[in-house]
Amino acid sequence: MNDINSKINYIAEYFFNSNNSKFAEFMDSSEANIRNYRKNTIPKLDFIVKLCEKLEISFDWILSDEGNMLKKDKYNNIETSNIVQEPLHELQVVKSNRKTKDGIVPNQEVPLYDLEATAGLQQLFDSGSPRAILDTIKIPNLPKCDGAISITGDSMYPLLKSGDIVLYKQTNVDNIFFGEMYLLSVAMDEWEEYVMVKYVQKSDKGDEYVKLVSQNSHHQSKDIHVSKITALALVKASIRINNMF
Repeated sequence: MNDINSKINYIAEYFFNSNNSKFAEFMDSSEANIRNYRKNTIPKLDFIVKLCEKLEISFDWILSDEGNMLKKDKYNNIETSNIVQEPLHELQVVKSNRKTKDGIVPNQEVPLYDLEATAGLQQLFDSGSPRAILDTIKIPNLPKCDGAISITGDSMYPLLKSGDIVLYKQTNVDNIFFGEMYLLSVAMDEWEEYVMVKYVQKSDKGDEYVKLVSQNSHHQSKDIHVSKITALALVKASIRINNMF
């Protein structure tokens, strides 16, 4: 994937929750173009210029990787009806020396969900499950997050332990950044799904498979077919409670 393609792909995730239809409608383009721009087709210059103007994205960032993604601390003149995201007045760029390309939200309330109160991770992603919200988490200067849940198990120990909270951004299997940590749901059979946190890496079995890797050396890696992944989210942050007194 070309660097510009990866940035178009990130913009699609950040502003449109990877919804190619919304992205295409916003840009007055076709879904086919958006899909191609997110993979391996270099967008025409007029598309990039229009994209930067409409979303207040830095032209230098998208072409030469200089500076922050967003040009201004606040969005001012963007039509928001077609954008799937938080209200634009709450999204700002924090000027810092961070080298990552993801935008930062100075103040956001991330819902903390009780996964056991839902029928599964995919249902949680689809509906938001308001009845499953336990509380909200406020941490300044986080990347955009869709939600948070407590994890169980020790497969990612010592990086994560059972009871830790992970904050996540929903995505799909077409937009995996190999080597990153993901929250995912895997179908074990027709009736049972297993929710886990793993590193997702490329599989030696081919493009139809991914390798799920644990931090804990006592847990073996496992190759699974991508069709078994029913829900997927990139882990953006984690919270650990060290003691209760």
